[in-house]
Amino acid sequence: MVGCSRGGGLPSWMTAAAARVDLSSAGGGGGIPGSGASSSSSSQPGYSGPHQQAGVAGAAADQELGMAERALSAAGAAFVSAIIVNPLDVAKTRLQAQAAGVPYYQPSQMASLGPDAILSDFRCSPSCTRGVILGSEPICPPDCFQYKGTLDVFLKVVRQEGFGRLWRGTNAGLALAVPTVGIYLPCYDLFRNWIEDFTQSNAPGLTPYAPLVAGSVARSLACIACSPIELARTRMQAYKEFRPGVKPPGMWKTLLGVVSPLASSTQNAQNYRALWTGVGAQLARDVPFSAICWSTLEPIRRKLLGIVGEEGDAASVLGANFAAGFVAGSLAAGATCPLDVAKTRRQIEKDTQKAMRMTTRQTLADIWSSGGMKGLFTGVGPRVARAGPSVGIVISFYEVVKYALHQRHIS
Repeated sequence: MVGCSRGGGLPSWMTAAAARVDLSSAGGGGGIPGSGASSSSSSQPGYSGPHQQAGVAGAAADQELGMAERALSAAGAAFVSAIIVNPLDVAKTRLQAQAAGVPYYQPSQMASLGPDAILSDFRCSPSCTRGVILGSEPICPPDCFQYKGTLDVFLKVVRQEGFGRLWRGTNAGLALAVPTVGIYLPCYDLFRNWIEDFTQSNAPGLTPYAPLVAGSVARSLACIACSPIELARTRMQAYKEFRPGVKPPGMWKTLLGVVSPLASSTQNAQNYRALWTGVGAQLARDVPFSAICWSTLEPIRRKLLGIVGEEGDAASVLGANFAAGFVAGSLAAGATCPLDVAKTRRQIEKDTQKAMRMTTRQTLADIWSSGGMKGLFTGVGPRVARAGPSVGIVISFYEVVKYALHQRHIS
């Protein structure tokens, strides 16, 4: 391995720390065209300077970390990230669902159910300046229940449903994040190591693309395995419970609600296909996201770690990892937002038969015809605001836990 010397030297404590995800490899982006860091004295045959020796030692140490240790590191990172950024995920999903026609009030019941229905459907906060008092309750006009942006979602959810609703779907998010990232990051790590070793021996020119290929394959595996949980989380966050005092359905009830309309059918295997509704759109979103994210993250992190140099401490190296993850996650989230809108629209479709007939291409065409470019990028603000910190937290926490596990292993 020759990657450590390309960035001007990594801190010595990193040599056995953060696996080859820490950019100590040649394929991490230093050789990516246009990165400006594809050559140095260390890449010459016979070179065995201290930085290269440290890089080889780091790679060997990384190989000592098993799949279980990598999965534990990734799962812990996902757990922390899922809790912190969940409100932004709720805002993003509500904005996209609203654009798809999901109502957040029930005007059709006003005439038929009388004043009680009005109170339950249009109850608002006493602080709302547009509310009028009807009986003992402050009532708002319907447009007060229309979301106008990320902060507006936060304010109205807290005011109308309670502060805790910003963490709606957190249990599904945790159930999704832990296995997804527990599969994703370790598989990325292992695939990237294998692809780099193979290409360095057989096709050196392809080595810089190892992060792109490894990230795409690893994300596909994680996405397919956990798609039903993603479906449940999207529906839990998108739909509002209108009945006063009734607890919204949890993850399992939501999934049962997907399968139940098909229960009378004799094609049981086909019925369970409904749990993977929108998996095509999810793959179309997540695979490019992963490819963009990793191919952007690796060269940025290499440059930042090169600036930190041998004198850097743990905090500065973690800062470099977080900054690289933040930038890469934000760029990837913005670029793939139209596919995220298509995924949400397919997964919130309550007509199961219709949802199973929908295609990603058709959904994107419908969004374009009804909303244009603005429709395709509905919710891009909270999506980018969520993805940047989320990727930064996951990458940083992943490296820390791997380092701690490695130190425990060698002691």
